[in-house]
Amino acid sequence: MIEIIEKLEYYSKTIPGKVLEIEDTSVNHKPSPEKWSKKEILGHLVDSAINNLQRLIRVQYEPGVKIVYDQDQWVKIQNYQYMDIKSVVELWYLMNQQIIRIVKSFPTEKMNLKIDTGIDKIELHSAEFLIGDYLAHMEHHLKQIFGSLD
Repeated sequence: MIEIIEKLEYYSKTIPGKVLEIEDTSVNHKPSPEKWSKKEILGHLVDSAINNLQRLIRVQYEPGVKIVYDQDQWVKIQNYQYMDIKSVVELWYLMNQQIIRIVKSFPTEKMNLKIDTGIDKIELHSAEFLIGDYLAHMEHHLKQIFGSLD
């Protein structure tokens, strides 16, 4: 868990500046109408943080809770494409600061509690799995934004 926290802290410190260095035309470019721009990808990571924060809080007092979301609808309804990039970056940063606080204080004895993330069926995952998966998901999308994490 320490490695996950360290990576989340590292990304929280470095990603905002890197995103703000991307030219507006590049950050706003949509490869096609149904594909997300880099700004929308970052917005999707905000949505992921919102939903995972809720999962990590609620599983502690409501094991087995079902929390799912339609990522395309969230990105569309949140309207990230038309937001100022600084606002999207700030949201991403603040949400990840809260995720880090929750993960740091997450009781070890509750790491195996399960959350249902299945849309059409039951898909139970432990809180510990979701924390690791949150980081892997973030890294996947950061690579889409930057091409690599180096």
